[in-house]
Amino acid sequence: MRITVFGATGGTGQQLVRQALDAGHKVTAVVRNPDRLPVRHERLEVATAEVTDSEALRPAVAGSEIALSALGAPNNKSAGIASKGTRAILRALEAEGVHRYLAVSAVPVGPDPEGEGLFYRTVLSPLVRRVFKDVYADLTVMEQVISDSSLDWTIVRPPQLTDGPLSGGWERRYGGGVPRRHKISRADVAEAMLVMAGEAETVKQVVCVAG
Repeated sequence: MRITVFGATGGTGQQLVRQALDAGHKVTAVVRNPDRLPVRHERLEVATAEVTDSEALRPAVAGSEIALSALGAPNNKSAGIASKGTRAILRALEAEGVHRYLAVSAVPVGPDPEGEGLFYRTVLSPLVRRVFKDVYADLTVMEQVISDSSLDWTIVRPPQLTDGPLSGGWERRYGGGVPRRHKISRADVAEAMLVMAGEAETVKQVVCVAG
């Protein structure tokens, strides 16, 4: 299977590239700066393109069966790339007839999980939403752009990301977050996305994951 990965130089993106290669897939990694992707493999093609340029993205998605996006902003100052990039990605995918698309969002974009503790609901969650308000506003727009598309999409919402190892012990919830589980490794998010890419039940669904 051929898979295109956007945001391939970030922590989650690199995990997607490595794990897809380990699973035997052919991977096209879309990057702005190839030097920032420390992965080399005979089944890896590195495509240099601006993620906001849909025409430049078309060769990178042509012939792919699945596209995975780990686009995101690390802070409010750089917020906006997720929605802008996603619009261009979707245009390229639709033009090339690629239907399956999975993208990383974030748990705070949605409601607090049912069964969460009082401290999380009254202190931690409001604080995080306030500190990263522009990032989550951008992801909210991104999710709307995706859900309005004609693609077979899945939106994956993790909580706080870590650089921990692949555990395989992640859990999922549809719509709302996993209660009382507030972290997940980027490796586990990547595994979850690759698993869900082949699941019909996750099509046109928002799926929250946590480690």
